[in-house]
Amino acid sequence: MVSALGLDLGAKRIGVAGCDRTGLIATGLTTLHRTSFDSILVPLRQLINERSVDILVVGLPYTMDGQIGTQAKKIQKLARRLSVTLDLPVEFVDERLTSFAAEQLLQAADPAAISKSDRHRRRHQPNNKSGIIDRKAAAIILQQWLDDRPTLAASNPLC
Repeated sequence: MVSALGLDLGAKRIGVAGCDRTGLIATGLTTLHRTSFDSILVPLRQLINERSVDILVVGLPYTMDGQIGTQAKKIQKLARRLSVTLDLPVEFVDERLTSFAAEQLLQAADPAAISKSDRHRRRHQPNNKSGIIDRKAAAIILQQWLDDRPTLAASNPLC
């Protein structure tokens, strides 16, 4: 059985997701506040140990034309550093528009949850809703990875 942890890596926050025992449904677990590389290692190691994680699934923000831009290169560098430090393999998933999709899902579930002013404020100052969006984006990233492996999920639970 393989267990995966989905990560939405950002400059200030990291959304983290896991999935159920069947390997079919991804769920946001937490949002880590990133002040330095070392600041995220302890909580990540704790989650990895608790969930017996075998692989990291990281969202890669390709440009809209499918190229690897500056931000994607930064994410690749951080993901590789995490992979080496945590001694886990890493796989990348195209995360274009996952934060937007996460925000839309949260808005649909609770229209008052994220107003226009919240979206504007989120760009300028951190708040709790940003953490929820990051967690949900990580769940979308992990869900994409799970959905790309339907035959594996049926015969061998992934998470």
